[in-house]
Amino acid sequence: MHAAHAQEEPVKLTTVPGPFRPEAESLKTYKTPEWFRDAKFGIWSHWGPQSVPRAGDWYARNMYVYGSDQYKHHLEHYGHPSKSGYKDIIPLWKAEKFNPDALMALYKKAGARYFVSMGVHHDNFDLWDSRYHEWNAVKMGPKRDIVGDWKQAALKAGLRFGVSEHLGASYGWFAPSHGYDQIWPMLGVDYDGADPKYASLYHRAHNQPYRGSSGWYTTDTRFQQEWYNRITDLVTRYQPDLLYSDGGLPFGEVGRSLVANFYNANQAGHAGKLEAVYNHKDIGSGEFIREAGVQDVERGVMEGINPLPWQTDTSIGDWFYSEGYKYKTTTEVVHMLADIVSKNGNLLLNVVQYPDGSLPPEPMQFLQEMAAWMSVNGDAIYGTRPWKTFGEGPTKASAGHFQENAAYTPQDIRFTTKDGALYAITLGTPTTAVRIQSLGRKAGLEARPVKAVKLLGSSTALRWEQTDDALTIQLPASLPTQMASSFRVSF
Repeated sequence: MHAAHAQEEPVKLTTVPGPFRPEAESLKTYKTPEWFRDAKFGIWSHWGPQSVPRAGDWYARNMYVYGSDQYKHHLEHYGHPSKSGYKDIIPLWKAEKFNPDALMALYKKAGARYFVSMGVHHDNFDLWDSRYHEWNAVKMGPKRDIVGDWKQAALKAGLRFGVSEHLGASYGWFAPSHGYDQIWPMLGVDYDGADPKYASLYHRAHNQPYRGSSGWYTTDTRFQQEWYNRITDLVTRYQPDLLYSDGGLPFGEVGRSLVANFYNANQAGHAGKLEAVYNHKDIGSGEFIREAGVQDVERGVMEGINPLPWQTDTSIGDWFYSEGYKYKTTTEVVHMLADIVSKNGNLLLNVVQYPDGSLPPEPMQFLQEMAAWMSVNGDAIYGTRPWKTFGEGPTKASAGHFQENAAYTPQDIRFTTKDGALYAITLGTPTTAVRIQSLGRKAGLEARPVKAVKLLGSSTALRWEQTDDALTIQLPASLPTQMASSFRVSF
């Protein structure tokens, strides 16, 4: 009887005074702050002990999934999960080359206007000096306050700071650690997650299965209380301007209460002006309240201009460092960014780190190339708003999560507006004249005639002509940037 009783005990919630209450109707009065709408591009550090095996995302779970690639990797490099488990990976994460100031300088130069530190992944390991959880980066592994160090570096560089929490799903996600091999000779020999001694890391024994995103969050109120305490500790201690939940809003009133408190505390801390952003996803489990924050789409985009600001989150490679993984090219990132911004969105990009905290060569090259592109074309991105249409051209990006394969052409054009001017960004390097049908005198969407056209980064006077069916721009002898060109059109 006792266990059932414990499960039904309601979660103890706190209240931060302010205009927001833990009801959907109250949270729907939220308005996205201008800093976020102007920023357009953020960088994320999705990094932690799961980087150590250099074998990719979800390692802490999949190493306990009998026969999976990560199970085999673990067996070969660390031994059988009944003896050597995820708890034994944690001390190997030393972050010995982690230099947040140097990294932040690179991120800022590459054009990021906000930075997000992972707070805790599904692996149930807190990357801060956690008040409620002994499995944390200050006590173990690097013995550093990773979140605190990132925050200091971000603020020093003049970037807005955010944190991500993936803890809500951890309870069911980590269930395989309580299992055992499905075959002799180790059939029935418990993995280390079944040892009650480590229940604070792997969670206590339970029979609540994890069913992908449809069973992402548990009904166990003891775990909900733990989530509430730890994430409240995270946002109270580091006062981020952005909080990201990996999924829907967790645990009904419990999650809504946390978000209301986050907003109220942030507003009080900014002299009555709400500067906070809460990201959650319309995916699988939990609650999705579109107007209650900024919708996040994982590894995908929206179909057209969304009336509300939104965000894509994606990674330049795998989520955690993975040997031999194919990275995105800078061209692909630039094209995604232009497409997203034209649709009223922001891009939050994970820059993959080695376990020691330094950067692999591919992310390093990306940051340098991105810095070069942004220094020329940033005017077409930052502080812009959508136009009457997001773009034109032959390629249609599939909308929704986990769709990132659009191969754009120079005929694909994306539009942004600022200060009365229109920016037209080609998703590719044009080799012939650029033809913009949306700016035709008769067929186009703009009533006013074109007055001037300038190519960002070029001082050459352009030859252009506006006919009934298009604005045609002749290219100069050389383009200031490859990947994408931005034309500023004034009327």
